[in-house]
Amino acid sequence: METNGIAKDTGMEGDGDLNFLLQGGDLLKVRSQSWKKTRYYKLQEDCKTIWHESKKTFWRKHTFSLDDISTVRLGRQSEGLKKNTEEQVEGRCFSIMFKGRRKNLDLIASSEEEARQWVNSLEKLLTSINNLSRQQKAEHWIYSCLRKADKNKDDKLSESELKDFLHLINVEVDDDYATELFTKCDKSKSGYLSGEEIEHFYELLTHREEIHVIYGEYAKTKGHMSPENLVEFLMKEQREKATLADAHSIIEKFEPDENAKRIKLLSKDGFIMYLHHPETMVLNPDHRDVYQDMSQPLSHYFISSSHNTYLMEDQLKGPSSTQAYIRALLKGCRCVELDCWDGSDDEPVIYHGYTLTSQILFKDVIKVIKEYAFKTSDYPVILSLENHCSVEQQEVMAKHMSTILGSALVTSPLGEGMPSGFPSPEELRGKFLIKGKRLNKLEAMFAPEAAAADDTDVTEEDESDEEEEEEEEKRETKKKLKMAKSLSDMVIYCKSVHFHGFEDARKNLSFYEMSSFKEGKAMALAEESANAYIRHNVEKLSRIYPAGSRTDSSNYSPVPLWNAGCQIVALNFQTNCSDMDVNQGKFMVNGKSGYILKPPYMRDVNTEFDPITLIRGEWLQHKTLHVMVISAQQLPKVNKKKSSIVDPLVRVEVLGVPADAAQKETNAVENNGFNPSWNENFQFDVYVPDLALVRFTVEDHDSTSDNEFIGQYTLPVNSAKMGYRHVPLLNKNGDLLPSAGLFVHIMLLDAK
Repeated sequence: METNGIAKDTGMEGDGDLNFLLQGGDLLKVRSQSWKKTRYYKLQEDCKTIWHESKKTFWRKHTFSLDDISTVRLGRQSEGLKKNTEEQVEGRCFSIMFKGRRKNLDLIASSEEEARQWVNSLEKLLTSINNLSRQQKAEHWIYSCLRKADKNKDDKLSESELKDFLHLINVEVDDDYATELFTKCDKSKSGYLSGEEIEHFYELLTHREEIHVIYGEYAKTKGHMSPENLVEFLMKEQREKATLADAHSIIEKFEPDENAKRIKLLSKDGFIMYLHHPETMVLNPDHRDVYQDMSQPLSHYFISSSHNTYLMEDQLKGPSSTQAYIRALLKGCRCVELDCWDGSDDEPVIYHGYTLTSQILFKDVIKVIKEYAFKTSDYPVILSLENHCSVEQQEVMAKHMSTILGSALVTSPLGEGMPSGFPSPEELRGKFLIKGKRLNKLEAMFAPEAAAADDTDVTEEDESDEEEEEEEEKRETKKKLKMAKSLSDMVIYCKSVHFHGFEDARKNLSFYEMSSFKEGKAMALAEESANAYIRHNVEKLSRIYPAGSRTDSSNYSPVPLWNAGCQIVALNFQTNCSDMDVNQGKFMVNGKSGYILKPPYMRDVNTEFDPITLIRGEWLQHKTLHVMVISAQQLPKVNKKKSSIVDPLVRVEVLGVPADAAQKETNAVENNGFNPSWNENFQFDVYVPDLALVRFTVEDHDSTSDNEFIGQYTLPVNSAKMGYRHVPLLNKNGDLLPSAGLFVHIMLLDAK
């Protein structure tokens, strides 16, 4: 049985870094100042899991999957290592950070060289695995299940082991069928399967009848697809402009049979490989990279935004962590929040004030933001400051930002003289903007008299931010905020001000003066004054934040606020929920840049567009979305029911303007998570496709309680490819399920 397919497919077979991980070694695991214990870590032969054990209790063995790793950081970077280790071991430390809410694994190697070797080797392997195709990942998943089922590790499968394997891959079969399958493959009549018999069993298991039928319709040349047959399929079914040259290149790239390739034919295996390729899946490959105009003013974009970014869990007693900023930034978030309070030793801290949430140093957060801000996207990051600090510690904040962020921090308007509007994301690439209070108007920078007058007064009373005001009102205090001039002067394009109505904003506010709205107020405006809100958001920025009652860090739907043109719709990134899934789907396109250009009619101050009333205009492009849910492949078991097989159903949902909101679902397929089949057709009216998203959710049906979430995928309707498409699935953390997916047929046609 194959033991190291990943090594071969990643091209790392025999690689020194891979061999280092396979050999493994002792590392000191750090949990606290008093709990530091030696553990033996090594990569398992499957090249997918890390195995570790205690030497004293060698029978207690544990593994974790490489798929669960978010990033590996060299040095004392985590809160745990900073708190529980001394500075002299800096070079020997490293942390493995996981996806989701799992705690970091903090480790100390025996030397700095060994620590670097672990970090470099893990990063190299993670990069190689991420570059594998979906089909390769699916094959490795099946083979790893085969290995688990092979209890006595003799590279053979007995009939009982075969039944265990079917259970592992989420297929419930009765004993008679399992016996029939086993007998069909046991050509040698030996009572077990080995070698080619296992391969035959694998082929029977992975046979895709639905693709066999599609292929059969177009394979009109000696039972194969000729270039002409392939062009016909691409144009008729996939609605792609394809030429014979395109067909030749597809055959050259995907056909595994050299004989077929030589005579320019595509076999069924080549066809399946082609349909599994990322560029042929449901997301338009042209939209994976930045494809929109990035030279428009900042206010013309929806911006991926986080609320209380520092929190890992709830708003009352959960931990604050720099890791939460890393996760948000790696997901493409472009506006992060920093809740700043006076700390000890004249060092400001970040936490959720007046709660039991833990505290982290402001300077550590700025360092992490600098390190991770532009790994996923090059486009600007807005630091939204909730400032509760004394003037003295505000000056420390300003000093840290200036020192750490350096020239990347925008501290004066771009270009010459006083600007009349926002710069573009393109002009601000690699830059940081500060959102917060400012002592005076930006114009004062260009009026020496006003600036000189301001210089005489280093601090000035000013009203607090909206969120701060909400907290203050709860305690029935009406304190005003004193500001340090050094911090105030860093606020250039995002000055926080109170909102006193659209008319007041139009008459009295400059373009850079922006308001924050609590979700309830914003939702009311979006419903009752949608057109006025859209016009306001053409020239000014609006930030929306969750209600204070959401102490569990739950979220609200961002869709109605996007419909009203609000740019900075801040969500609790630490919470896994459908609203975050939708946010991830919205910002998955345009290179995951965190910026999505609004449609033209939401960038015009005289627009008549109203998502509620939908009067006639260029936004009305009535389409019919046809979706056929055909099948699914290799759905994982749900956590609460690891011992049982799933009964999957698929829900298809359209989100957008109220007239477009709709959802439909398939029947449940009993006891089959491996290759369930539905072949159910749905039809949706879509009136404003520019703002519409389509969401596929797979659940485990339960007649006695709520269905269990299995996976989902959300994308803009205008970014969906037509025809027969595979749909990848993401888990509740928003990470790819390596081998699971849906197979659908999609058409978006003009409504008759």
